[in-house]
Amino acid sequence: MSADLDDLTRLLDRVFDKAGARTGFDPALWSTLSDLGVTRLTGAEAGGGWPEAAVLLAAAGASAAPVPLAENDLLAGWLADSAELPGGDTPIRTAAVVDGSGVAHRVPWARHADALVVVWPDGDGHRVAQVPRAGVNVVPGANLAGEPRDRVTVDPSGLAGVAIPGTVVRELQLRGALARALAMTGAAGRVLDIVVGHTTTRTQFGRPIAAFQAVQQLVADIAAADALARAATEAAVSTVMENGFDAAATEFAIAAARSCAGHAAATIVRNAHQAMGAIGFTAEHPLHRYTNRLLAWRGEFGSVRSWDDAVTGAAAGAGGAGLWPLISGTGAP
Repeated sequence: MSADLDDLTRLLDRVFDKAGARTGFDPALWSTLSDLGVTRLTGAEAGGGWPEAAVLLAAAGASAAPVPLAENDLLAGWLADSAELPGGDTPIRTAAVVDGSGVAHRVPWARHADALVVVWPDGDGHRVAQVPRAGVNVVPGANLAGEPRDRVTVDPSGLAGVAIPGTVVRELQLRGALARALAMTGAAGRVLDIVVGHTTTRTQFGRPIAAFQAVQQLVADIAAADALARAATEAAVSTVMENGFDAAATEFAIAAARSCAGHAAATIVRNAHQAMGAIGFTAEHPLHRYTNRLLAWRGEFGSVRSWDDAVTGAAAGAGGAGLWPLISGTGAP
């Protein structure tokens, strides 16, 4: 981890009461982050961008912080700003893309939001509106890590909304995918720290278990997978900063980041629990807070298979002459 990421993670660890709010929304943490001005980090007044958001999201992933930072800022906040919707001072928002019947499944943090920025199909395009939580029906649900992922139902016929192009909906997915990849890098780094700490202090047959070659191989594979996912995700953030979200290079970079992070998660979770043994499965040990999030997040905003297919399709479309420029980022956006 970078020094900035380490410092921010330690801050979140101190503020977040893990004993009292392991999976649910933590209002005290949200209040602290709001006072620091980071719950709307990329808003016009804050003036932040993806580099700053990347550090914050990775730190939140490394702390398993139960707050909707990406949803409030990079998704709902950005979407509302793009459509020039009123209500920019709403404390907590999340975004929901509903189908033709007005239903959206697995909406993050819907029950804890003060308002939802709702997108729905309208003819050949889409419309968007900000709706108070009281104006939608929310059925609580949860992902594998126990984080709120709720079913939302709303009647679009009662909403005026603002027309938006289809590119906005696609960008919303890409933003969510990149946000989850960043959180996954933080969680993966924390898993590596936990495993290294355990294997270097736990002794067996008179020496640390890290001295055994089989354990060393497990830890080395975790470190390699973590490094690959982190490099791919950092490259995606750089590509976003250079080209924006409407470039083919950006779609490829985010697809590569999500593919790498998704496959890395499988290796990291498997090896971590093998290296930790039974203690890693207990409710009292922190490992499961991060491994369950890795497994849950890798399937949000697109499955691992869908991002693998996106990478494969882009590579095939580039052809022999364009493959290296695509991979290296030296081609035209």
